[in-house]
Amino acid sequence: MAKPFHLGLTGGIGSGKSTVAALLAKLGAVIVDADAIARSLTAPGGLAIAAIAQQFGPEFINTDGAMDRDRMRTLAFSDPDAKKRLEAIIHPGVAEETRRQAQAAHDAGHDCVVFDLPLLVESSRWRQQVDHVLVVDCLEETQITRVMARNGLPRSTVDTFMASQSKRQRRLQVADSVIYNDGLSLQGLSAEVAALAPRFKLSLASAT
Repeated sequence: MAKPFHLGLTGGIGSGKSTVAALLAKLGAVIVDADAIARSLTAPGGLAIAAIAQQFGPEFINTDGAMDRDRMRTLAFSDPDAKKRLEAIIHPGVAEETRRQAQAAHDAGHDCVVFDLPLLVESSRWRQQVDHVLVVDCLEETQITRVMARNGLPRSTVDTFMASQSKRQRRLQVADSVIYNDGLSLQGLSAEVAALAPRFKLSLASAT
């Protein structure tokens, strides 16, 4: 059985990366979403909950049994060591589930697996594990405007989120392909994805 095409998809917060992932899924790609996996690990009953409670204290677990994301986010932004300790808990679980989902896609005969990775650039391993890196890009001011509108957050909070991610130029330096998603309609963005699809072993005939 031929190995699926492994596509690394990344982009800054508010870039439209999730929309591009959904468009690729419509063309038949299997999406392995690292953020979704991380959220499942820290949800009620998640595999990381016990370790988080032991490492950071029970006050970091909500009454429903999930990690208190707001409390943890505040701590991680203010304390780099705390961020590293949290990553040491979550990242191995994300890596293992990522491998499992990719293998399942391979076993099922899918032609393309998209690894949706917000921190692809920050990771030392991912660039060597994918065949192609696709970056969804836009102006930083566009990112800020989108996230403020989408999440109802103040600009200061969005600025903090963006400061925790790689700079735009660094993402662009690792890109094999770039979709510039600034001023594009959904139809225009769909056309950009469709133009790249054949490179990723995806066929427009697969669109649903």
